[in-house]
Amino acid sequence: MSPESDARLAGAGPETADGGPDAAAVHRAVVASAMGNCIEWFDFGVFSAGVMTSIIGTVFFPPGEPGSASLRSFALIAAAFVARPFGGMFFGPLGDRLGRRRVLAMTIILMSGSTFVIGILPGYQAIGAAAPLLLLAVRLVQGFSTGGEYGGAATMIAEYAPTRRRGFYGSFLELGTLTGYIAGAGLVLAADLALGDERMRDWGWRLPFLIALPLGLVGLYVRTRIADTPAFQHMEEAGRKARSPLRETLARSGRMILMLIGIVFLLNVADYTLLTFMPSYLTDELDVGDVPAQLITIGVELAMILAIVPLGALSDRIGRRPLLTTAAVGYALLAWPAFALMQTGHPAGVALGYAIVGGLLVPMLAVIGATFPAMFPTRVRYGAFAIGYNISTSLFGGTAAVLVGSLIKATGSKYVPAYYLIIAALVALPAILLIPETAGVPIESAGEPDAPARPRSRAAR
Repeated sequence: MSPESDARLAGAGPETADGGPDAAAVHRAVVASAMGNCIEWFDFGVFSAGVMTSIIGTVFFPPGEPGSASLRSFALIAAAFVARPFGGMFFGPLGDRLGRRRVLAMTIILMSGSTFVIGILPGYQAIGAAAPLLLLAVRLVQGFSTGGEYGGAATMIAEYAPTRRRGFYGSFLELGTLTGYIAGAGLVLAADLALGDERMRDWGWRLPFLIALPLGLVGLYVRTRIADTPAFQHMEEAGRKARSPLRETLARSGRMILMLIGIVFLLNVADYTLLTFMPSYLTDELDVGDVPAQLITIGVELAMILAIVPLGALSDRIGRRPLLTTAAVGYALLAWPAFALMQTGHPAGVALGYAIVGGLLVPMLAVIGATFPAMFPTRVRYGAFAIGYNISTSLFGGTAAVLVGSLIKATGSKYVPAYYLIIAALVALPAILLIPETAGVPIESAGEPDAPARPRSRAAR
């Protein structure tokens, strides 16, 4: 059977006149990539829901001080991120050697399987100290697999998308993030309302975790029905694959990885503060009820979903840097006023403050799927992206909730999240201004030393 036949059976579809994949193949690649992000954040939506952090911290640990259950859950979230850089170093270079599709098939089943296992683990009352240790082990496996997921998924979309629409298609990756989070948080809310507190704490909390496995199997099926990216196939046919992707990544892409780490610092402090810490912040610190807190969270994220794709499309016209700069400057100036609004305790003030924090995140989410892969050449794109992204995520994303929660407890200041966002914005802004503008630059040229500058007009692209 010919390579062309293999590609068609895998779902690549016929090529267009300019040699790129047709629209149907691009759409399949976008769905396949976004599915993994959706499953990753489904887990976060379930795990970080206000009622769930309390339950997890109680079910798997011995009794502790009041308020400690949520911090224990946040610590478990942070622990999973310890494994993420190792996953990035393993899966990223592997994706540069074997291809994006094969590695992404592995990561999605590991992620969804780990989430499923949490739903069947025995608690502390059943097996004592082994319960938190088993939960920690599962979270580490989950973190390891997630370390190879995001970089590969973003690379898959960027290498399939037409040059002039890379921002538009790239935004669907983070649409998967928000959809997965809302689905997870919404499922917890529905279960809590339907079952009541007693049954939810007894066995109902397990149900949302169990849903992850069938989701993962659907994602695996979709991913095995597409061909590898045109950019990877062209590189492979030309014999230009790196012999040692990890060594080449560390030797030649160090400066760009550092800039990626700086930008992802802000991205993850904002992302994980908003999506993993804020639901408990509303209930524990601002005395907002569980149900109103979840409704505010879900409402803001639904509004973010409506804005993310139009902003991704806008970046194809004006560039990625203006939207990234808007987010960084916005957080530096508005983070404190946003949290001041939330301190009023009035429902409108709480919702508006939360909306400001979420609204400033959208311009970043809309463009990172197109921006980050284009910072690196095809030979090492998956690995360089995965390593830089996961080092920053491990240091600043997974620790955000437990760090901010601990500092609030230690200092008594409810403005700690605002201060952390301001610091992150000031760190990210110089890196945003230094990275090359890659809107309109073909992905196979992006990241190369002689990459063309962004064309000045749409016609030039």
